[in-house]
Amino acid sequence: MTTFNQQNILETIRMIKIHHLDIRTTTLAISLRDCCTSDTKRTANKIYDKILKYAKNLVKYANTLEDDYSIPIVNKRIALTPISLIGESCDNVDYVYIAQMIDKAGKEVGVDFIGGFSALVDKGFTKGDIRFFEQIPEALASTKKLCSSVNLGTSKAGINMDAVLKTADVIKKTAELTKKEDSIGAAKFVCFCNAVTDNPFMAGAFCGINEPECSLNIGVSGPGVVASAIDELDKSADFGTVAELIKKMAFKITVAGELIGNKLAKKLNVPFGIIDLSLAPTPAKGDSVAEIFKAMGLEHAGAHGTTLALAMLNDAVKKGGIMASGFVGGLSGAFIPVSEDAGMIEAARKGSLTIDKLEAMTSVCSVGLDMIAIAGDTPNSTIAGIIADEMAIGMINKKTTAVRIIPVIGKKVGEEAEFGGLLGTAPIMKVNPYSSEIFVKRGGRVPAPLHSLNN
Repeated sequence: MTTFNQQNILETIRMIKIHHLDIRTTTLAISLRDCCTSDTKRTANKIYDKILKYAKNLVKYANTLEDDYSIPIVNKRIALTPISLIGESCDNVDYVYIAQMIDKAGKEVGVDFIGGFSALVDKGFTKGDIRFFEQIPEALASTKKLCSSVNLGTSKAGINMDAVLKTADVIKKTAELTKKEDSIGAAKFVCFCNAVTDNPFMAGAFCGINEPECSLNIGVSGPGVVASAIDELDKSADFGTVAELIKKMAFKITVAGELIGNKLAKKLNVPFGIIDLSLAPTPAKGDSVAEIFKAMGLEHAGAHGTTLALAMLNDAVKKGGIMASGFVGGLSGAFIPVSEDAGMIEAARKGSLTIDKLEAMTSVCSVGLDMIAIAGDTPNSTIAGIIADEMAIGMINKKTTAVRIIPVIGKKVGEEAEFGGLLGTAPIMKVNPYSSEIFVKRGGRVPAPLHSLNN
């Protein structure tokens, strides 16, 4: 007969009801490699049909499990094979039409977002890639659920600076096309260095070409759980004690996530892929990575010591997660999106958190500069310089880094953008006023670092 520990039961209830433990996303990854044809409409219809085939019960089954286990499943999402690869086989491909058909399928199955409107251009462009880049802004402006990403560099290939420049143009044009909604289109676009193929989080999720026909990836989150646990520690507890506590909490969170993931994958009759243990915050009070820093003893996110706090947090989360599951993947660690974290928003408003400090923090966090709003008149070359710096951190450190930055058209430093829902509120942050134009327009490819020669 199974025995239950009353304290563990009560702790789990507290984690869910009070400290915002949730399954942040169930993301169904669907391969589209068999959808390539020479005709745009035929290709789009095949993609539409395949999404409906595999994802028709995703939301229903996830909701059932949410009720059965009383663990919130916040988002239900789909990740597709990079569309630039699929559409390239079409004669005179219309990527906007494909995007709209994907969005239609997303509405039909009831998911929150669909990722995979993506391109992998770290070493250069094909003709199809160039056409794809040209159509990203209109695709994002004419859809609601679609998310887009591009990979601009890797530690093996270096950085495609021509693509960095094009990406800055894409971001600015997307912002212009959605300026009536505080340039929200740019919030659905992210650029990467060392993008991973099994990431369940948006806007960067896609189904890599090495992934199976269909699989289910889970993203778990619990910054409130971790912050609460640390807050209960004695303020004199040393760093080793704090790290050990984070590991234990990460272990418990991962166990809960893998349980739900395996159950849902079985219901959908697809393989369970990975669990991404990322402490991804929301704008809700008490669900903040910045609050973890405060619990550790920092007055605000951005204070001196924040980078160390984040490094320790990221490392302990990964250690705890890997102890709980043999299938930890994706990005796994701690996210630092400004607009999606109530504590980060507060720190940015107070001036404690700046873009320069965030850039330093990205050297040790899970991803990079995320959900940062800047003035709408920021030069494209400055945006390209911000992206280039972040790509360099990823390339040199052999880690995934990213930039999701929103130039909010018509707004200046000191004002705020309202995106709503999980995307939250973004204070317009100050950027360095000095020009990067001559530097970034050199173009070409930044050579890979010496450690790429490790075969």
